[in-house]
Amino acid sequence: MAVAPILLVEDNPDDVELTLRAFRRSRVANDVVVARDGVEAMERLLSQTQPRPALILLDLKLPRVDGFELLRWIREDEVLRVLPVVILTSSKEERDIVQSYTLGANSYIVKPVDFEKFNEVVDQLGMYWMLLNQGATGGPPA
Repeated sequence: MAVAPILLVEDNPDDVELTLRAFRRSRVANDVVVARDGVEAMERLLSQTQPRPALILLDLKLPRVDGFELLRWIREDEVLRVLPVVILTSSKEERDIVQSYTLGANSYIVKPVDFEKFNEVVDQLGMYWMLLNQGATGGPPA
């Protein structure tokens, strides 16, 4: 059985590259699929031909559909609502943190500016969400 991918929803090309490099360095087995905005993420999540992600890493400040709207949309969907969503953003604003958790985020992480610290965060993310956490398979109960 194939390993489910990680969906990275991030519009900043530098942050995308930094995240991809950190995941390669930490040797997380999951492929990382990138969506550059909320609409692209929605299309990816609705796709019948692509595997559902094991984890969504979501930035808040996105074009077209922002991270808050995407999170709200995910949590309102009968099938997608069980997917773990980790907010990975540069915002330290209390209102963003509160709103993220109110909308159903599983975790809120402020991106470290330092590359080594960022690698540590990605290592811990990979260890917890991909190895230790027991996720739901998705879909409504039978």
